Amino acid sequence: MKYGIQLYSMRDLAQNDFEGAVKKAAQIGYKMIEFAGFFGRSADDVNKVLAENNIELFGTHTSLHELIQNYDETVAFHKAIGNKNYIIPFHDLSDQTKIDEFCALVNKYQPMLEKEGIRLAFHNHSGEFKTNADGSVPYKAIVEKTSLFLEIDTFWVFHAGLDPIETLEKYKDRLLCIHLKDGLADGKGMPLGKGQAPVASVYKKAVEMGLDIIVESETLTPSGAEECTVCFEFLKSVSKGE
Repeated sequence: MKYGIQLYSMRDLAQNDFEGAVKKAAQIGYKMIEFAGFFGRSADDVNKVLAENNIELFGTHTSLHELIQNYDETVAFHKAIGNKNYIIPFHDLSDQTKIDEFCALVNKYQPMLEKEGIRLAFHNHSGEFKTNADGSVPYKAIVEKTSLFLEIDTFWVFHAGLDPIETLEKYKDRLLCIHLKDGLADGKGMPLGKGQAPVASVYKKAVEMGLDIIVESETLTPSGAEECTVCFEFLKSVSKGE
């Protein structure tokens, strides 16, 4: 198995030493990177650091607003770095009007991106599974009204009170990958194996389904690099138990 890391997990390092964060991810053992910002680096800079560390670009967390505000330049950058997965990390979906606007926009941009060889996907938090004050349910609408690929963050599914394994099975035909993440029921993040989410069972299900596994650990305790190392050690231990 090769595992990816969402570089937001090491944002404390990446914001001051982007290249160092990518190098550290590779040193820990991750084979894929999912970026959350480029800290002013050019496409050439990104390609260079990926090549130097023999680490693959899996995708990026990039807002829908970047497509809306500067489509041509945004797409050109993502093509230049060879990005195949443009993942929307969050969007305000707090009422039906905002949900409808979002669905219309992604339905406009998804076929345009596909022509450029880029898949458009959505990353969830827990709120999208819950009912808004006006009775709308964001995730239900996304599934029914769009063809977006789904990057299911399994911790936030757990936090929403749902079963992550059942959720993966439910949306298996739309899955791009998973975020494997741990934490407490109250929403506090933890490194893999240190929280209350069923991460070992989710790992097993993801392997069974042939899904790409992207690790995210958000609390920078005591540092992002150390958390990511703990997570990788967990992956090694749980893989031996298959």
